[in-house]
Amino acid sequence: MRIIAGNLKGSSLYMPKDKNTRPLGDLTKESIFNLLTHSKKILLELKQSNVLDLYAGTGSFGLECLSRQAKSVCFIEKKKDAIEILEKNIKKLKVKNKIKIFFNDIFELIEKQNTFKSKFDLIFCDPPFKNTNIEKLIELIFNKNLLNKNGIIILHRRKTTKEKLPNYFEIVEERTYGISKIIFGKFLF
Repeated sequence: MRIIAGNLKGSSLYMPKDKNTRPLGDLTKESIFNLLTHSKKILLELKQSNVLDLYAGTGSFGLECLSRQAKSVCFIEKKKDAIEILEKNIKKLKVKNKIKIFFNDIFELIEKQNTFKSKFDLIFCDPPFKNTNIEKLIELIFNKNLLNKNGIIILHRRKTTKEKLPNYFEIVEERTYGISKIIFGKFLF
């Protein structure tokens, strides 16, 4: 696992020893960033964007965003062993000044008032494949007004899962990679 582009290109990342954390593969990550950069359907400028990395794990996605000059990344993770690896990766890459880490349950944290100081341009959701709360998560993000007007939400899910999504969530792109699918969506404000 490594950073694939940007200022930190080629930097290797610490990985979990357990099988409970499912890191985003380099090929899938590269495809996501190619779409973010080149798709005419996605109006996101990653440079100077604020990113929210939900179910952050080792931080691979958010750290890739920082390497590509995102302004800041908020990581949320509730597994202690994953947080320890995330902190090691942040220290190794020397990017602590652009990061906030929340060691908490995502739903509890987002439901609190004033957790975040600003809205996000990009929200990456990579929950365990068995997680079935995706509609509730999207509704919570919408109701708490966490996404900027041209912001994008990316969902990483098992390709065979049929997601129930709110009618105000528009799928902009959907791609399949191996056993997983990546859904790019935005809110119809």
